[in-house]
Amino acid sequence: MLGKVFKAYDVRSTYPDPLNEDMAWQIGYGCAKFLLGEAEADGFTTPMMKNIAVGHDMRTSSPSLKEALCQGIIDGGGHVIDLGLVDTPFVYFAVNHLDCAGGVQTTASHNPSNYNGFKVSKRHAKPVGEATGLAEIRKAAALSDIRTRGEVSGHVDAKDLWASYKDHVLQFCDTGGKKLKVVVDASNGMAGTMVPKVFGETGQNVPGLTIVPLHFDNSKGEFVHEPNPLVEANLAELKKQVIAEKADFGICFDGDADRLVVVDEKGNAVGCDHLTALLAKEFLSKNPGAAIIYDLRSSKALEEDVAAAGGKPVKGRVGHVFMKAAMAEHEAVFGGELSGHFYFRGNFNADSGAIALAETLTALAHADAPVSKLIEPIARYAQSGEINFENEDKDGAIARLDEAFSDRGEVDYLDGITIDCFQREGWWCNVRKSNTEPLLRLNLEARSPDLVEQMVNQIAPLLGERVAH
Repeated sequence: MLGKVFKAYDVRSTYPDPLNEDMAWQIGYGCAKFLLGEAEADGFTTPMMKNIAVGHDMRTSSPSLKEALCQGIIDGGGHVIDLGLVDTPFVYFAVNHLDCAGGVQTTASHNPSNYNGFKVSKRHAKPVGEATGLAEIRKAAALSDIRTRGEVSGHVDAKDLWASYKDHVLQFCDTGGKKLKVVVDASNGMAGTMVPKVFGETGQNVPGLTIVPLHFDNSKGEFVHEPNPLVEANLAELKKQVIAEKADFGICFDGDADRLVVVDEKGNAVGCDHLTALLAKEFLSKNPGAAIIYDLRSSKALEEDVAAAGGKPVKGRVGHVFMKAAMAEHEAVFGGELSGHFYFRGNFNADSGAIALAETLTALAHADAPVSKLIEPIARYAQSGEINFENEDKDGAIARLDEAFSDRGEVDYLDGITIDCFQREGWWCNVRKSNTEPLLRLNLEARSPDLVEQMVNQIAPLLGERVAH
């Protein structure tokens, strides 16, 4: 059964079948064995060595799953620092703030409320994925199928770190008191707890800021709309409110508040690659020559604009495990993904929806134009958006794509296959394999919408059957 809940980057499934409290205990036990072992191997010998920070989101199943997880951690020899009801980036902060061996957040992110799961990070909030520890956790959990106490039993300490977390986030917010109005859609998720505690429910913690709250009530553990801001339909109410309130922009958070999407003052969604380019300029003004990590599916404009601003653009693989590793390797100051994850050197290279909001407020306060005008020159190329194709022979399709186009431009295999014919023909594309389904995912960009359509029509027959939206 454990195999059904362990994914590439986290633990996630429906509750109570197959994910339940017994399984949560097993996972807690596995987490303790892995995280404490990693800390010891890392030479971590301080009194905090056995501490594991644990939080939970607002889903109705989260308290009982967290309680079982904590008991598993204790039985595995760990000590639990119980953070309470928090957003996922709060756990990353706590792991570093308290110098813990690792952390676990009970959440299913943007999935519906009948889902739940766990996001695991090790020391310094380094992410734990399939290749970086989840396989070991699953193995240790599988060997602990009988509830027996560990040789060393730990304990649970509750800690309220909201004041420290608020101070940490707000150091990224420098608006100079400029008057700004923002509509924030918390999606009935964890932003409904985080935003009031950090920014103030109406923005009173930031001079000049007014926040118009939308769907902040998360007490029932249910979402009024799917808590996935990447789905255009989920932004409909936010767009209307931004226009009605004559707000400077709007923000929609996902369920655990580690991702967000911006809507401009006209009610148009801003591409996360375009927002990355905008924020990168702000970071480079303070950190000349620094590296900026960007999701390799991002617009060519992002790469060009980072270089033009004197920065070092670095393509990264899709996924927070790879993005955080790239941030550390290149000592990057900032990074962004199309998914709405944004990464910050000043946040231990971890992603944070709260800091992304703080930095967006800062960028707009320092600009002399509305969001739409700031984004317009960045969004200068046409994009296909992600198009999925069903294909049982994914490797074969990628090989055929290489054979068909490799003589027309540059090809790399950093993540799937990227074919760059931008200089010669005015287009480029990336095709990635789904980790869990027989799908290929195409993203294509060109100098004009007509060229996008032309190239998608050329490439599509090589990728399989197109999946309707």
